Amino acid sequence: MPKRITAYSNSTVKRLRSLRDKKARREEGLFLAEGLRIIAEARDSGCLPEIIAFSADGAKHPLAADIIAATEAAGGEAIETTPDILSKMSGKDNPQLLLAAFRQPETLLQAIDRSTAPLWIVAQALRDPGNLGTILRTGDAVGAGGLILVDDSADPFSVETVRASMGAVFTQAIATARWDEFIAWLRAGPGQLVGTSLKATADYLEADYHAPCFLLIGNEQQGLPEAYEQACDLLVKIPMAGRADSLNAAVAAAVMAFQVKASWRV
Repeated sequence: MPKRITAYSNSTVKRLRSLRDKKARREEGLFLAEGLRIIAEARDSGCLPEIIAFSADGAKHPLAADIIAATEAAGGEAIETTPDILSKMSGKDNPQLLLAAFRQPETLLQAIDRSTAPLWIVAQALRDPGNLGTILRTGDAVGAGGLILVDDSADPFSVETVRASMGAVFTQAIATARWDEFIAWLRAGPGQLVGTSLKATADYLEADYHAPCFLLIGNEQQGLPEAYEQACDLLVKIPMAGRADSLNAAVAAAVMAFQVKASWRV
């Protein structure tokens, strides 16, 4: 039976609210997801929350009621609270009717099985959580195996990233690594490393991509370091017809990912 919480000082309220902070997420090993759509995507991917908080109206939806019941049956905590307290926990003036805390998955590079998908996305020093979440969503859309974050990147489990991913944070494997660790791991097995560069001469529409393909996307402002470009098996360029000299990192990832998949169609 769900607990009823109406006090801002409640320990569970404080705990969920703290998960908006990266340090607390690391210490707890949990992250927040908001809204029925994303939480349902998690359930469909085999992930149930450890804690789910909801308003009375939020529990009225049959799908929400099913997820709340499944969470309790699995030993999780379900709490009914007020919209004001949901707002306090989410940090939004107009909060979703459901908010949940999920256990963070393992992010070790060694946990990645490259044989499970023909395409993987690798992002280097990506700083914007919206871009990161959008790239996860793109990976899901093209059937990529997951996202490997190289060097210092935005937190893939921040509220902003999870929201932008539209549930893809639950469908895509996620790993983090330093560049030297990643390149050693990559070269220990099959894999074509493909980078984008303004200095490249090969057109992205005419290049020959091989599975498993690891699509390397550079930092939003600086692009790929020269040493990283030199380590690529293939460098391609997305031609710009207008005054802009490059695309947003998330847009470039989407353009490249769909082209790689399109090039494999028989």
